[in-house]
Amino acid sequence: MPTHDSKLSSSLAATTRGDIDDAIKTLDVQLAGENKNDLLLNLEKGELLRVGARYKDSQTAFEIADAKVREWENLAKTAPDKLMGQVGAVFMGDASIPYEGQDYEKVMLTTRMALNRLNLGDLDTARVDIKRTHEREAVIAEFRARETSEAEQQAKDKGVKTGAKELNGYPVETLNDPEVLKLKNGYQNALSHYLAGFVYEALNEPGLAAPGYRKAIELRPDLPVLEEGLRGLDQRTSFRRQKGVTDVLFIIEAGNAPARKSKKVAFPIPTTNGLVTASFSFPVIYPEKNSFELQQLNVGDIAMPAALITDFNVMARKALHDELPAMQTRAAVRAIGKGLFQDQANKKLGPFGGLLTNVVAVATESEADDRMWRGLPERVFVARAFVPPGEYDVRIPNQADGNQKLRIDGRYMVVPVRLYRNKTYFGEPVRLGAVTALPVTPAVEEKAAKPPVPAGRRAKPVVPPKPKGKSEKAV
Repeated sequence: MPTHDSKLSSSLAATTRGDIDDAIKTLDVQLAGENKNDLLLNLEKGELLRVGARYKDSQTAFEIADAKVREWENLAKTAPDKLMGQVGAVFMGDASIPYEGQDYEKVMLTTRMALNRLNLGDLDTARVDIKRTHEREAVIAEFRARETSEAEQQAKDKGVKTGAKELNGYPVETLNDPEVLKLKNGYQNALSHYLAGFVYEALNEPGLAAPGYRKAIELRPDLPVLEEGLRGLDQRTSFRRQKGVTDVLFIIEAGNAPARKSKKVAFPIPTTNGLVTASFSFPVIYPEKNSFELQQLNVGDIAMPAALITDFNVMARKALHDELPAMQTRAAVRAIGKGLFQDQANKKLGPFGGLLTNVVAVATESEADDRMWRGLPERVFVARAFVPPGEYDVRIPNQADGNQKLRIDGRYMVVPVRLYRNKTYFGEPVRLGAVTALPVTPAVEEKAAKPPVPAGRRAKPVVPPKPKGKSEKAV
């Protein structure tokens, strides 16, 4: 069967070279018929439409995907055993079961929906999506804790040891990377929580904005841009706010989320005649060697420092790190079942029957599940500053098509940008509220209000000077 990565390659390539409409058309072909409500394909389409600044259409695709994730949430809350029971995964492999989305993808879906609302100027509904993001994180946390406990008990009952070190030939270093291990979990990201702080701040709810900024700092500590979001909150939402300027937030997203590759790993299968080694497929995510870097962008003569707040390559590896023990347990149960099946066939059917069952065992072991939301960016940067209203040249260093004219205005302003190696997409900026007016100085007041001419007095008429030279004679 074709992998998700291979099916999406044409659309990703078209987007990278700037043919966003062609990328969307290519994906629409795959969404035809029975796939029209497919979770992953609608995530991909929604993201492509967002890159193309078609926010209403993007929201439609995301709402289809969100309905699927809501189904998962309902089961996670009311019948978690149905989600843990994955019989197909135990026998056929993880790729055989319906895709439920990575946990960080579920969180990013509502974050993406909130960003679309912002770009459409719908701040109130963006607030609703932000709230749903927090609720979704809580459901994920509770479900994964229970799932981990169940997997550990199942492994204990089967006598199966879990841990990547037990997988002979698996590149453990990709999961034990320090950047991966220092992440708190595989679903929360600083972008979602910083955006929550920004939305609540724009709605003049500093009491709710502060926890959002605080959580973003907890997830990505020691970043001045994030720390200033919290430190300057009181001043920005009070009478001490700087006047005559716009609070501009650039959200710069670069590249695409990583692909999962299939890796064959030697796995021991117990039989009555001893251990037999067989190959099983496990997913691997390799670090990106040429990741985008962005230190600053220029708005006119203003240099705005940029900070990396979310890296989805690292997040995807953290999610895989946390998921791998359960994958191993399922593979071990699958291996034991197939080993016993083949051992019995050898006894009852002879060599030919044993060969046939061996073919069946291999055929039912698919490639590792590579399904992931590839349209997400690899990295997300933010830059924020107070800028006086006006027309500016925005310049992103070392980036093709990285120059853009931008009119800055409003109390708050959000500017989305998507970077690829050979193409830059500037999204539709959104302006929220009006610029706080500068106070009128006494000198201006005095000039603006001249005293009236007193009654009974008239201003002397201005007599033009006589021209020099001979006077004119009457004719």
